[in-house]
Amino acid sequence: MATALQHGYSGQAYSPQGDKGRFVLPPLFRKAVKESSDGRVLCLAKHDRWNCLTGFGLSRRVELDAQIDREEAIAIDRGQDFDRDLRSMQLFGFTEVPFDDSGRFVMPDHLAALGCIEDGLYFQGAGRFFTIWNPEELARMGAGWEAAQAACANLLADAKAKRK
Repeated sequence: MATALQHGYSGQAYSPQGDKGRFVLPPLFRKAVKESSDGRVLCLAKHDRWNCLTGFGLSRRVELDAQIDREEAIAIDRGQDFDRDLRSMQLFGFTEVPFDDSGRFVMPDHLAALGCIEDGLYFQGAGRFFTIWNPEELARMGAGWEAAQAACANLLADAKAKRK
């Protein structure tokens, strides 16, 4: 199985909600997810700090245990408590969502609620994973988010112009 590192997630895209409540995993992300999942499985979870979702392929599971080990070691070095069980639930609590050859998938209701998802998704590459935003939530983010906010606004305007 290929890893997310071999097929990192970069770039931006927007997907309006389509018929039957489905969204489309954009081609630039779809290819990497397919290759890192040996098929059509998109892993989705609530981001642990931001009001958005994260997406990645199944190959990232291998990295998650190592991530927990690193976080625990850092906490120990700093003399801080670390709840390994809670962190494991956070990282491995993702939902496996199937998508078709065109990238269409149904957003699970619980994730739509957690990510404040409404009628469109903004995708932002982040290397080992990508984030999925309600454009209004992204617009509320502060300093450091200007490039993503500008890309989102541009893609959203393009999508609205195409609908007219």
